[in-house]
Amino acid sequence: MYFAALLARTEDGWEASDTELDDVETLSDLADLAREASPDEDTVLVLIEQEDAWFGVVRVDGEDDPRIYVSDAAAAQRSAYGELLLTDELLGREPGVDDGPDLDSLDLDGTEDGESEDDEDEEEEGAATDAVPHSPVGDSEILDDLGISEKELRALDADDALNTIAEALGASEVLETVR
Repeated sequence: MYFAALLARTEDGWEASDTELDDVETLSDLADLAREASPDEDTVLVLIEQEDAWFGVVRVDGEDDPRIYVSDAAAAQRSAYGELLLTDELLGREPGVDDGPDLDSLDLDGTEDGESEDDEDEEEEGAATDAVPHSPVGDSEILDDLGISEKELRALDADDALNTIAEALGASEVLETVR
């Protein structure tokens, strides 16, 4: 089960809104959705959680690039919403590198199977470098100026992280109204 909410900082405090992510296909779409929640270009947090598995925070400050934190990259990768957040840059991968084989580099000279032992070794090494860690990724200082240190953020459990974050921001009541 997933839960996603927007927390927009306003002059009067935080405003929360439940958000539907079914129409969001890219991180840019998510950032645009967040910007729409704050016409004054104030800070907007997108909070996403998958029950007991992982949570993510996307911070959008005006037109700045979104900042992202994901508590468990491997768990998030197995979900549609997590895949939105796990960009190549966030995972330390070369942008635009396709996971599939490059057809131009395939050995199609008619030898048995078209592969050599060297090719198999390279594939195993590539799979190891593409592995997604079972650990936090992203900007762990994303909430520092809002009262949640890097250490505190990394220590949060997925099952109560969003409530803890909202409480630290003074937004627990408004978040509860959209739960």
